[in-house]
Amino acid sequence: MTTETSPVLLRAESITAGYGKMAILHDVTVEVRAGEMVSVIGPNGAGKSTAFKTIVGFLRPSGGRVHFDGQDIAGLRPDQVLHRGLAYVPQGRIVFPQMTVLENLEMGAYIERDGRRVREALERVYGLFPILAERRSQKAGTMSGGEQQMVAIGRALMTTPKLILLDEPSLGLAPKFVSLIFDKLVEMKRAGYTMMVVEQNAAKALAVADRGYVLELGRNRFEGTGRALLEDPEVKRLYLGG
Repeated sequence: MTTETSPVLLRAESITAGYGKMAILHDVTVEVRAGEMVSVIGPNGAGKSTAFKTIVGFLRPSGGRVHFDGQDIAGLRPDQVLHRGLAYVPQGRIVFPQMTVLENLEMGAYIERDGRRVREALERVYGLFPILAERRSQKAGTMSGGEQQMVAIGRALMTTPKLILLDEPSLGLAPKFVSLIFDKLVEMKRAGYTMMVVEQNAAKALAVADRGYVLELGRNRFEGTGRALLEDPEVKRLYLGG
């Protein structure tokens, strides 16, 4: 089954949302099919992170619907959304600095009561990020930015989510870690994870995506396959510096 024919896992439809009385998103629609990697790009202030915060329940939409895995999740709290299999990696490499790598990862599995499943999830994370196995006893706060980002992603994987939303995973990282994080996203897709990624590194994000959306001023501007968007002269001119 190709991703074009696989079921729609997430559909955020005609979402209007913002902060207080100020709307940031206006009628935005995005969707992700099972097995896909979808990139969301656009200039600063386009509403990309706001879209993610609305989907995962940090913001309540004033209009539109959010359907995930056959259920309407608009207005649910983030912990309720997590229980349904939707994981979120916020921007900024948020780790518990005084805790070890292992303790950080175990915190990601706090909703999982079955010890065997926690161990299996841990092995999957270590398989994807071998450095985390090597550094399992190291305090997360003493690691480099790129390593902390791996901890943050690994922690989100501990619930074995159906969909992972990653907000700016390469933000502020040294170039070698930017490449490594994108390699890991490709590896995660091959391993069967479904992902939606907000990313300022637009060319890299579209190069690894099945499909992409371009948001501008809180509205849908372009959408298409990653390749089609990369080759679109208008997208190149406006967003890819070409």
